[in-house]
Amino acid sequence: MTDAAVVDASAGAERVRVRFCPSPTGNPHVGMIRTALFNWAYARHTGGTFVFRIEDTDSARDSEDSYSALLEALRWLGLTWDEGPEVGGPHGPYRQSQRLDIYADVAERLRVAGYAYQCFCSQDELEARRELAKAESRTPGYDGQCRNLTESQVAAYVAEGRVPVLRFRMPDRDFTWDDLVRGDITFGKDHVPDYVLVRGNGEPLYTLVNPVDDALMRITHVLRGEDLLSSTPRQLALYEALAAIGVSDGTTPRFGHLPYVMGEGNRKLSKRDPESALQMYRDTGYLPEALLNYLALLGWSMGDDQEFFGKELMSEHFTLSRVNPNPARFDLKKCTAINGDWIRALSPEDLIDRIVPFLADAGVVTNPPTLEQQQVLRAGVPLVQERMETLGSSVSMLAFLLVPNERFEMDEADAAAVLTPDSAVTIDAAIAAIDAVETWDTESINEALRSALIEGLGLKPKLAFGPVRVAVTGRRVSPPLFESIEILGKAVTIARLGVARAGL
Repeated sequence: MTDAAVVDASAGAERVRVRFCPSPTGNPHVGMIRTALFNWAYARHTGGTFVFRIEDTDSARDSEDSYSALLEALRWLGLTWDEGPEVGGPHGPYRQSQRLDIYADVAERLRVAGYAYQCFCSQDELEARRELAKAESRTPGYDGQCRNLTESQVAAYVAEGRVPVLRFRMPDRDFTWDDLVRGDITFGKDHVPDYVLVRGNGEPLYTLVNPVDDALMRITHVLRGEDLLSSTPRQLALYEALAAIGVSDGTTPRFGHLPYVMGEGNRKLSKRDPESALQMYRDTGYLPEALLNYLALLGWSMGDDQEFFGKELMSEHFTLSRVNPNPARFDLKKCTAINGDWIRALSPEDLIDRIVPFLADAGVVTNPPTLEQQQVLRAGVPLVQERMETLGSSVSMLAFLLVPNERFEMDEADAAAVLTPDSAVTIDAAIAAIDAVETWDTESINEALRSALIEGLGLKPKLAFGPVRVAVTGRRVSPPLFESIEILGKAVTIARLGVARAGL
């Protein structure tokens, strides 16, 4: 197998053209995004064209909300497309619902040329014959009942009121192709029966519109999920027919089938799995750079054990020879760890910009933040950046620095565990020590509290600072205590210690 960067066509050499063509049904999921990423990376690596196409011919399932979500998802991820919705291009329109006349014309030309035929079989008849095939140990699938109907038979079916579908007439031979990921693959003719192109109501199916658009849009490489592998022989046969009736120039795309993404229990990750929903990652604060980084690792390797990289670096190194055909398991913990690595790689200023929407949604800051809030964020973010795994975690880590005392709350369990009657002496000593600090900085606060609580009361650090930490930050686990007290200021700190003391 080779990574062909150029495909020969009758019109001359043409650059790589790949496409991402989701259906706008439901919300975008990570498996879909992984497919988009690999196509985008291959186009960028080869200097080719990334085509974004919307397969919205299923009127019963497609929605405008889902369509908008798809566009917004690619924008958020930075997967820019060269042709497609809102961008345009020479092969538009790029929404299949706007190309129905094209499909109707091609379908009729296939029928007239004998590559397709009307099938009048009812669903009950099809099911009965499938069950009979199983009982007789024959390969299930359409048995060609309507393949060679006479004009009188067609007229009789029409007189009964039957509405036909349009079926493609599969050639009587096996199909073999060199898969860009899996090598030579062969499907026997018995396993690829005639299939439906157009429903009885005239609505074209994926089996027709996808190859037609690939031909008209001059797609050279089709990188898609392993679950679609069994449909490839059908598409190869249809490409031949499209060339015969003059719809295409005879170029057949090269296929590469990407490995399954597996979820828990060694099963394919489903749209219904919570970790598959792209929106979950946006809502909880995963960086788009980190999510793409992790998805790239699901079936592809840069080599040299390098696992931290951006999409631009990925595209520089992306070759199909490095795509592993074996299933890849989605590991949310590893995805989160990579997200944490990306957060730590951000500049504090960049991180502040990214966490503000989360803090604002929680009512912790305004958006944009006030000058005072900006000052607190610039001082507080470096204290928590090393421990953040998601942008959303900034709320629990930083809220105590930003909310006024009347909105400050201590964690009930932490307060119950640490703020006991025995800690009253500790809190009193801390209040006195803080009140006596003249130069308000971290070093002075550290010296004052250590002198009062460890040297003065003879406490070990955990017992000395635990009650102070919960009283001031609200939790037993918090950013560095002395730096936090410096940011809060003397008055706020003493007030919170006082509240804690009053509750003992």
